[in-house]
Amino acid sequence: MADKVWGKFDGDRLEEIIEKGIPIVEKMGVKVLEMAPGRVSLRMPLSGNENHIGIMYAGVLSVMAEMPGGALFLTTFDASRYVPIVKGMDIRFKRPATTDVFVIMEMDQDETERIQKELEEQGKSDFVLAAEIKDANGQVVAVSRTDCQIRSMELSL
Repeated sequence: MADKVWGKFDGDRLEEIIEKGIPIVEKMGVKVLEMAPGRVSLRMPLSGNENHIGIMYAGVLSVMAEMPGGALFLTTFDASRYVPIVKGMDIRFKRPATTDVFVIMEMDQDETERIQKELEEQGKSDFVLAAEIKDANGQVVAVSRTDCQIRSMELSL
């Protein structure tokens, strides 16, 4: 399945996969600032992502809340064996975003180990990712909670 989305998976191309693997994300201008096991940081420009009143469009903020989960998956788990799925998402907009926005998403070692153990035993694991999207001034513009699952590619979707 991953081959259909990303072509032959190449861990050296992680930034390219995140920035260009989904056409709308590329159009939005999402850029990787940091990718490491258990930690991802992304930036998205205001320019090109404004709504009818000149602030960042809520839909692109929602993508910014969801995207780091996929990037975190790629840096932390075996993308040749597993696939991430979003089961649900809640986002709360706190203030208008009038600058570029930034998000950092982390997963601690204990949670990574718990998920990996469940993957090996059951072929899937559920978990929650939380994010704060901040503007260039460090102000929180949105918070999200995403219910996720990682599944073995052998299980039917």
